[in-house]
Amino acid sequence: MVQERPYLYVRGVSKHYDTAPDPRLGSGGLRVLDNISFTAKKGEFVTIVGPNGCGKSTFFRMLSGLEEMDYGRVLIGGKTVEEAKIGYVFQNYRESLYPWRTCLGNLMVPLELDGVPRRERKKKVDDFLWRLDMSVREDAYPYELSGGQQQMLGILRALVYEPDILLLDEPFSSLDFQTTLYMHDKIMEVWKKTGITVLFISHNIHEAVYLADKVVVFSKRPARVVEVIETNLPRPRDYKVTESDQFFEVKNRVTELFREEIMDSFLFMELSGF
Repeated sequence: MVQERPYLYVRGVSKHYDTAPDPRLGSGGLRVLDNISFTAKKGEFVTIVGPNGCGKSTFFRMLSGLEEMDYGRVLIGGKTVEEAKIGYVFQNYRESLYPWRTCLGNLMVPLELDGVPRRERKKKVDDFLWRLDMSVREDAYPYELSGGQQQMLGILRALVYEPDILLLDEPFSSLDFQTTLYMHDKIMEVWKKTGITVLFISHNIHEAVYLADKVVVFSKRPARVVEVIETNLPRPRDYKVTESDQFFEVKNRVTELFREEIMDSFLFMELSGF
């Protein structure tokens, strides 16, 4: 039986900085990522959890080509990071949107950068929103929208030029609880309709398990992959699944691994005199 080739292939990704941000760490530099390796199938929803400051966002910056890795290899649908089209949504939606451009103007930015002729951009945006059965206030400016609407605009902007993969870096961390619950359902709806492969960083284990097909647990810095956990939760998915024994089993396993890593971090801090 021929084994299916992974759509996302991450092998041995490592990163260090020559100058440590804190002199107490010594002059040997700061190692952030240590041999990060995992794979994902096309269309999978993968969440990444790990202690604060372990290097999750640094990992995303390298996947997006914003930073170079020291070692390692990444393939996305057989393409290198430089060849692939990457959709990236940052934590702070207020700073990532262009306040001087309307909602329609923001959605057109990736198409402009991708070289789509001006006369075709509006049609591409309209067709994209029609496929998702969604609409935006085209003439409104980002500051006129709620936090959830702004972040959804950022997500749609990242998707409109049909990237090979979508990176979501704690996209709901600045939203209130009610809006976050709504956004969970919306992002799964958009994901299902586009069929895109998603990597989603989260500090909320409940959220990470609820959304994911697969949870990748990072260790404390320098980050390595502690374990990759398949959730095997049914889809389509709603919050009733969070009451199931299967959900609690996965959540408890992720929590156990996460707790071990943060306890090790606290012990290191105590021994180091932090």
